[in-house]
Amino acid sequence: MEFLTTKQTAQKWGISERRVRILCSEGKIFGAMRMGWIWMIPKAAEKPLDGRTLRRKQASEWKIPARDFESIDQKKKLLDQKRPLPLNTVSSLRENLLIEWTYNSNAIEGNTLTLSETKVVLEGITVGGKSMKEHLEVINHKDAILYLEDLVAKKTLLSEWDIRAIHQLVLKTIDNPNAGTYRRENVLIAGAKHRPLQHFLVKEQMERLIAAYAGAWDKIHPIVRAALLHGEFVRIHPFIDGNGRTARLLLNFELMKTGYPAVIIKKEQRVAYYDALDQADTSGDYGEFIELVASCVEESLDLWLALG
Repeated sequence: MEFLTTKQTAQKWGISERRVRILCSEGKIFGAMRMGWIWMIPKAAEKPLDGRTLRRKQASEWKIPARDFESIDQKKKLLDQKRPLPLNTVSSLRENLLIEWTYNSNAIEGNTLTLSETKVVLEGITVGGKSMKEHLEVINHKDAILYLEDLVAKKTLLSEWDIRAIHQLVLKTIDNPNAGTYRRENVLIAGAKHRPLQHFLVKEQMERLIAAYAGAWDKIHPIVRAALLHGEFVRIHPFIDGNGRTARLLLNFELMKTGYPAVIIKKEQRVAYYDALDQADTSGDYGEFIELVASCVEESLDLWLALG
């Protein structure tokens, strides 16, 4: 293998020699070797993306439709006026949500358990002919929802740690080495035009996401904020697996903490859901995805109002 010095590499890539040395020390140049005080870089090594200049559109630059949420907000106001709802009503709504949310979120990702089989597994019964992984996906998702409810009840300000804890529950026992751990390799999303960030940029971009969420997004309507949290998380794709389930949990965390009932993105909506996300990730146009989330919110509010 032929190697270049840091000076030769700097000239080849059009950056400073000091920057090359920093990239080497951060492990961002594949195959770079240190020999004493000197770094040697494979001639075939590719220049990594520069995290210093990596830029993502801010909320003011995203293509977000000037949607009127008045009808949805009015329904939420009616629901708030009905609260507290009867205990038995809340219990039945919560049980239905737990089953439907778990079934649909897992089914979107390929889990073959039916709705009734999901209910049985949640009751502690094993379904014949189904894999252990599919059973664990149901149990883990329930545990993640319970954890989410606890975060909402405690009015927790979402952090990276919380996101990793949610993901750890999603992949618990299924893939312990990667559960709650940011990916250490590059990945592709099957069937999507969007290509996730290189792995060494994940930590930085997750920090930026949380900073924006806690700051600049504060004045955005909760439904838009929930959609952005989901969409930007998926764009980063911080984990090897379990990103979709975690993203939908984060979507509902944001809705629930602002008083909206949790929503269910149904298995039958999978194509529209993926297309809307891919459009947001590649062009910054969140119009279709926000519309999809808003329709799910309205459907959920209608259910709660009908039973409340």
